[in-house]
Amino acid sequence: MKINKHLLQILFLLSLSIFASSCKDDDGEATPVVAIDRLDEGDRLFGRGVNELKGLVALSGSDELNEVAELFQYDVTHYKVTYKTTYLGNEIIASGLVTFPETTEALPMISFQNGTIASNAEAPTVNTQTFLTLSGVASAGYIFVIPDFIGFGASSDLISPYHNAEYAGRAVVDLMRAARELASQEGYNFNGEAFLSGYSEGGYATLAAHKMMEEENPEGFELIASAPSSGGYDVKGFQEYFFSLDTFDNPFYLAFVALSYQSVYGYDDPLSDLFQEPYASAIPGLFDGSKSGSQINAQLTTSIPDLLQPDILVNLDTDPKYSDFVDALNDNTITNWIPVAPIYMYHGTADITVPYQNSVDSYNQLLAAGASPSNITFTDLPGANHGSGFLPYLVEAVNLFERLK
Repeated sequence: MKINKHLLQILFLLSLSIFASSCKDDDGEATPVVAIDRLDEGDRLFGRGVNELKGLVALSGSDELNEVAELFQYDVTHYKVTYKTTYLGNEIIASGLVTFPETTEALPMISFQNGTIASNAEAPTVNTQTFLTLSGVASAGYIFVIPDFIGFGASSDLISPYHNAEYAGRAVVDLMRAARELASQEGYNFNGEAFLSGYSEGGYATLAAHKMMEEENPEGFELIASAPSSGGYDVKGFQEYFFSLDTFDNPFYLAFVALSYQSVYGYDDPLSDLFQEPYASAIPGLFDGSKSGSQINAQLTTSIPDLLQPDILVNLDTDPKYSDFVDALNDNTITNWIPVAPIYMYHGTADITVPYQNSVDSYNQLLAAGASPSNITFTDLPGANHGSGFLPYLVEAVNLFERLK
């Protein structure tokens, strides 16, 4: 079912007096109508019963997922949503997934941010089989949302602003606002409490969204806590780690950051200032949305001295011609602020893809900036690398939110 926002606005105006007198929450108070601001369209996909969800988890054979599935109690309904957000000063249409539990109870919202993708086929609204299975977490009693990052899904014509704090946070917060509006339209009851979670790039986006929510205080939301995991929050530190290596298995990360910052900040400097040929000329075409990260890696080199210009490896922090790039790395490092709502950080101790030490350093930088040690918790995922850390993290995050909601 395609939901037309203009028709719904008219219907809401016509029925406002009836709705206000008849819609009550569990305490008998009138449930307010939420004005349409961010929502563009909501497309109902399908529903799943709680037993079906538990069966899907059982088929995975994962003990971690089975632990999460023990919390499932509601049937769910999945929606694909398009919503308005802002990019480079312009209003654009982005997209994401929203899943509602089938209950009249007032429930909190979780926004989950996924790890790095490079192809549009990997986006949550495109790769629905994977992400709607994950959205089964809604059955535990949450409105569950997953944004496509800008540059994927409905905004796939744009270069993704990868590891840009402003647009990572904006994509999350605006989808949450759209989900609140959709909940009001469709008769679901959001209690205003919000949780943020995410892994890898999604961990970075989670911390960026946490900071943005506390700066902007979006109407109708109380941020209870965030649980970012395995993200490169210290972007400058991640670059320094990368430059210190002889080889790195995922060179597309740095290429993605460089292309993103060139696009976002409008640099005139060519990619050949950073990368050697033939890679500098190839990189823009590799990020056209048709190739996964592994496919892009295959077109680059894992040798850092062969990938990067010798001069930048030595003079990045001292040569003025690199100052714009260095400024961008520092500006998008999100560790110099004082959070109000609690942050629960996680990272696998054996992670060398997004290094464990980056999270340790970020944790210490937040404390140095003035954050209270009682307000930030750092939890090791013992022995976990970047791939194996996700499921233990998911269990930790869901159990955490269960305790806090």
